[in-house]
Amino acid sequence: MDLVLRDTLVVDGTGEPSYRADVAVDGGRITEIHREGSPGPRPTATRTVDADGLALAPGFIDMHAHSDLALLRDPDHSAKAAQGVTLEVLGQDGLSYAPADDRTLAEVRRSITGWNGDGSDIDFDWRTVGGYLDRLDRNFGGQGIAVNAAYLIPQGTVRMYAVGWEDRPATGAELARMKELVDQGMREGAVGMSSGLTYTPGMYADDAELTQLCRVVARHGGYYCPHHRSYGAGALEAYEEMVQLTRNAGCALHLAHATMNFGVNKGKAPDLLALLDGALAAGADISLDTYPYTPGCTTLVAMLPSWAGEGGPESVLTRLADPSSAEKIRHHLEVLGSDGCHGVPIEWNTIEISGVSAPHLAEYVGRTVADSAALRGEEPWVTARRLLTEDRLGTTILQHVGHEENVQQIMRHPVHTGGSDGILQGDKPHPRAHGTFPQYLGRYARELGILSLEECVAHLTSRPAARLRLADRGLVREGYRADLVLFDPETVAAGSTFEEPRTLPVGIPHVLIDGRFVIEDGRRTSVLAGRAVRGAGAV
Repeated sequence: MDLVLRDTLVVDGTGEPSYRADVAVDGGRITEIHREGSPGPRPTATRTVDADGLALAPGFIDMHAHSDLALLRDPDHSAKAAQGVTLEVLGQDGLSYAPADDRTLAEVRRSITGWNGDGSDIDFDWRTVGGYLDRLDRNFGGQGIAVNAAYLIPQGTVRMYAVGWEDRPATGAELARMKELVDQGMREGAVGMSSGLTYTPGMYADDAELTQLCRVVARHGGYYCPHHRSYGAGALEAYEEMVQLTRNAGCALHLAHATMNFGVNKGKAPDLLALLDGALAAGADISLDTYPYTPGCTTLVAMLPSWAGEGGPESVLTRLADPSSAEKIRHHLEVLGSDGCHGVPIEWNTIEISGVSAPHLAEYVGRTVADSAALRGEEPWVTARRLLTEDRLGTTILQHVGHEENVQQIMRHPVHTGGSDGILQGDKPHPRAHGTFPQYLGRYARELGILSLEECVAHLTSRPAARLRLADRGLVREGYRADLVLFDPETVAAGSTFEEPRTLPVGIPHVLIDGRFVIEDGRRTSVLAGRAVRGAGAV
């Protein structure tokens, strides 16, 4: 054998009680699990790691990641590798970089600069989903990437490509083109399709259009992952819309960062869970992901009403420069509750600036818009408008609108999985990017007992693997891929905080991908064992 992990506590991902065993690895796969007290000789290997006092789990699967460019630019990628993440699902919230033509690529780069940077350091030598996945495999001189990655076709990018930035129904020819793009992406290896239905231009699609696209996804065995139309006012109706839409399409549903935010939803997690339980009992195929924190994270421009985004980023800047249009935007934000802010009037004291693209705006980072405005003796909208304009829409924010009781109740649900929704850009990003998985294990399992250790690991491993239809990942089982995490269940914890968001976790000394150490004795190795993981419908 290549490796034996000796005397470890196996938390195998099934949710069943853990047990002590020696686990042998050879050729990138788990080849033997010798339980304590079993007859016969214990396995031996070229290398043995004393894992007494450590728990062994399958590698964690981040069901909602924004590492689309980070994996291409950063061979280290400790933000995820050090957490024990061995697979990330990219292409989230309806906006990413494939499929695209030259125009679409330029526009999507502008529109999600706050998520991934402007990409000026990336050679965008692909235009298709397959080309992007191939690029992941041959990155860094053919070595690969830091962790494995799967990809969702971004519906907003597809609409941008076929329709543009107009707020109108697609024509028959445009819908046919979108269906072709989704079909091609699924055949090239995507695992499903995402939407960002509070982000332009994806939000301009009606349910009939989305249903047609979901039917294409379903034919290839994929799933639909919507950031739905509201997490605030009308959140339950928005969830119900997605449930009904996917049932009509015959498509599996995975609800992105499923939570109940804003004051209007305090204490309403049971209402969401009752909705899901009813649909599941009726035969719906539903799963969801959450992050174990209360604040959200997005871009400042995402708060604007949808009509302000029609025409694309340059049109947004033109409207902001026009006093009458800017006043109309302010009225929608502060009085009416814009659809970009989930139908709730914006509270500037909840909007904390987490990152800017323009260096001269760095003084705003770490302060709320309300605090920055007070320091300047101006109204919050004046400050926000300045940021949007001078930062060319590249500003990222934390939005402090969540409720701890909702977070805890939703994470207990049997179809729950973990997703960081981690944006790695900005001077003060959300700590979930570096801390989601140890936060689950340390705070919510060990300290609060919201989940048992075995349940928690199942939520982070086998359940997402089942959603992704991965037949040989997500469990510690003979024959499965040796994507594994060794952690100390007594000390594992997120190091990242809102004050120091890039601090790495503690209590995770070893992480293996394909049987190779990417984290060894708590340090990142030079190994690039990650590859593109293609969906079951790939041909």
